[in-house]
Parts: sequence; C-alpha cells; structure tokens
Amino acid sequence: MSYYDIDAILTDAEKIPCTFQIDVPDLGYLDNQPGHTLKSGSRVALPIWLAEMLAIANTGAVDMDDPSQSSKSFITFDLPPALGNDVVQALKADPRSVPLRDQSAHFYALATHMMELSEEPELSAVLRKTFVSRAAEIALHARKVGGGGSSYHGRDGGGAGGKGKGKATKEDNASNLGVGGAGEDFLRGLDEWERKLFRSAHDGTKASKEWMENVKKR
Repeated sequence: MSYYDIDAILTDAEKIPCTFQIDVPDLGYLDNQPGHTLKSGSRVALPIWLAEMLAIANTGAVDMDDPSQSSKSFITFDLPPALGNDVVQALKADPRSVPLRDQSAHFYALATHMMELSEEPELSAVLRKTFVSRAAEIALHARKVGGGGSSYHGRDGGGAGGKGKGKATKEDNASNLGVGGAGEDFLRGLDEWERKLFRSAHDGTKASKEWMENVKKR
C-alpha cells in the first residue's frame, strides 16, 4: 500500500475508544479538563495511528513493589462502534441489509487494521462471510447497471453503463433486492472497497458487452 494512499490515510484517522493506563500530566484537555492531568482510567477517542503507537509502546517504568505492573502500555483500546456487537449481529443476520458506509466509509480497511492489532476470530469469520455475500450482490448489480440485463437508470437519467434494454434473465432476478428501492439503498451503503469492486465489475461487464457486439459485427 502506497504511503500516499488517501484511503489508508483516512482509515488511520478513524478514532477508536481508548483507556489510559497511567496518569499523563497536561493532557487533561483530551477529557475536557484543560490544564489538568489526564488520569489513569480515562476513556478518550484517539485516531488509530496514535492509538497503535501508544498501545505498542510502554512506559519503561519499574515498579519495585509490584513487578507485574512494570512497563505498562500507555493505553488499551476497544473496537470502534462501527465494529460493535450490534453491527456484528446485524451482519450475521443478513450482511446485505447493513449499510456499511453508515458505519464507516472505510469499513473493511478499518476492520482489517483492527484485526491486525488484536485477535478477533469471530469478527474475522463474520467479515469474510459479509464480503463474499455482498460481493456477489455487488457483481449482480454491476452487471445490471452495465446493461447486461434489465435496464437501470441512474439519477442523471443515463445510467452508469448505457441504457442496455433487454429482458431480465434468471440471473438478473437472483437478488431479492432488485434494481430500485432496496437495491439503490444497498448500493448507497457500499464502503470504499466495495465501490471499487462495483466499478471494476461494471467496467468489466461493459467491456465484455462491447467486445461481443464487435464480434457480431464481423
């Protein structure tokens, strides 16, 4: 991943809930107490790039009375609300019904980063299932918008891939979301990874259709 990848930069700027393990002088403003010491146990939201460094680093202090407390990490962190239990349970029930973009525009990138920092086997399994289920739905919508099946017109009236009028096939009807209403809501809820997948699938469908038309003209 490029150092200048804007999506990576925005993902690293996402805030996650953190708990300080030590008292830190003059950082009270993080807890709305300017000029005061940030007390141990204070919960604040920090960007991932900062939380990661503070979680990995340790104080280097030695507690002679209780060695087990020596060299504590500055903070501990929890999963952000975008990956909270309510969201995970909704994804388990029906991955396609959750507008991921409402949780985070970079939902998968955020989840991947968090799983690199902590062991979340259940979350990993849920996300794999979610991505596979939604990817199939995305590919189906991309084919429709690309003109491979039923017509679909965007808000500008022209559609994303031409008019493509034709009879809907059995494959077109495989989704119970359709191409309007719930289908449009689904597309609006795609995160950045999914939007890139949609564009790739759409462009591929459009290119294949153009190639087939050129072959027929020969």
